[in-house]
Amino acid sequence: MLASVLPILKKPFRYLAFRVVAFSTVWAVLALVVIATIISTLFRQASERGFESLLTAHLFNLISSVGVDADGRLSGSPNLGDLRFTIPNSGWYWSVEPVSEDVKGRLQSLSLTGDLPSPPTDEFPFNSEYQRGYLADGLDGETIEVFESEFVLAGENSIARFRVMGNRTELEEDIASFERQLHLSLLVFGLGMIAINAIAILIGLNPLRRVRKALAEIRAGQAHRLDGAFPAEIAPLADETNALIDNNRRIVERSRTQVGNLAHSLKTPLAVLTNEARAIGGKKGQLIAEQAGAMQQQVEHYLQRARMAAQRDTIVFRTPVRQVIERMVRVMARLNPRIDLSLDAPDDEFIFAGEREDLEEIAGNLLENAMKWGREQVAVTIGAGPGEAGQRTFRLIVDDDGHGIPEESRRDALVRGRRLDETKPGTGLGLSIVADLVKEYGGEIVLSRSPWGGLRASVTLKRAQQ
Repeated sequence: MLASVLPILKKPFRYLAFRVVAFSTVWAVLALVVIATIISTLFRQASERGFESLLTAHLFNLISSVGVDADGRLSGSPNLGDLRFTIPNSGWYWSVEPVSEDVKGRLQSLSLTGDLPSPPTDEFPFNSEYQRGYLADGLDGETIEVFESEFVLAGENSIARFRVMGNRTELEEDIASFERQLHLSLLVFGLGMIAINAIAILIGLNPLRRVRKALAEIRAGQAHRLDGAFPAEIAPLADETNALIDNNRRIVERSRTQVGNLAHSLKTPLAVLTNEARAIGGKKGQLIAEQAGAMQQQVEHYLQRARMAAQRDTIVFRTPVRQVIERMVRVMARLNPRIDLSLDAPDDEFIFAGEREDLEEIAGNLLENAMKWGREQVAVTIGAGPGEAGQRTFRLIVDDDGHGIPEESRRDALVRGRRLDETKPGTGLGLSIVADLVKEYGGEIVLSRSPWGGLRASVTLKRAQQ
């Protein structure tokens, strides 16, 4: 299961833009999480320190505002300057209670409408200054934080307990509200930052997409150079690519020139041999003439292959398939009126990614072979290639109603000079030339049985982008 999922997960990482955006997004998310954590922690610490400082100040204010009268009764009118101590059950309370027997009475804030007992000292012990702090449940279900101190008012036996209580729930709600606003703000900021970052990266990579598009146009034969204004980082790549294209073009032209020179240099010696063979006559002359003809065919074949090898993988030529095949079908039909020759071609024009002469050589040899062996019918069909590759290839099919080729002999029919039937004239080079040309173009030729019982030759070749 995992092995089948991993290729799917890895596929997006093949794209540079996705990797850069993903990396920057992960980094931005981690940075924002760390920032949110730090700010939340600092805000909580500052809020808690302020809360505790406020309670401490109220406690000292309360202690300084309370005393005992001559009867030992607690007296005083504390005013802590906070209206919350006057609102019933607000969570903000203060109280002064006697600890020793010499102190009587009790003082408390107006907000304290019930009893909040003090926990035992063994649970929350006093520090060296007789102060302690703890959390407790308030009168209205809230959590309160209590600052408590025992203070000697008058004499050693005049000890009172002072307590100031603040609403801890209120503090937590304020902190939670701040964190929600902080997280929402950082989320909006983070999404905006990620979006801007992604847009900036995509815009920054746009010159590379332009280069890819320009190269595709060059390969499709729609352009000859990588033209356009590119950034300083991409311009050297464009210059080197143009230099490579120019160099390949020079190689092609040089190869064509050498091929032409070689053909011209061999033309005269072969013509002399042929003439001498005719002059000699007899069996020897016929043998020399046949060998000279075979040499001429071999020279033409290998010169053609050299030309194909020189131009392969360079700038793609563009040849309209239907236009070429229609013309060849008309010519073959006039030359062979006894054969019913039909053509089935789609309305959409396929563009062959190669030279016109090579397509004519392929189609011409297939048609010539079919017309020679067919009895009454020959059919030519042009269509898209098989499967998904049909979007990038086209198929040329030639059917005849001859006697066909046995399955075990079809491979031999594609071998140069191998003739399966010596009763008809020919050199046995036609199908082999087609096979060589198709192979040079990265295509495929398949021989099978036609619907009429004869031979079906199916050729699949690449097509150029339109």
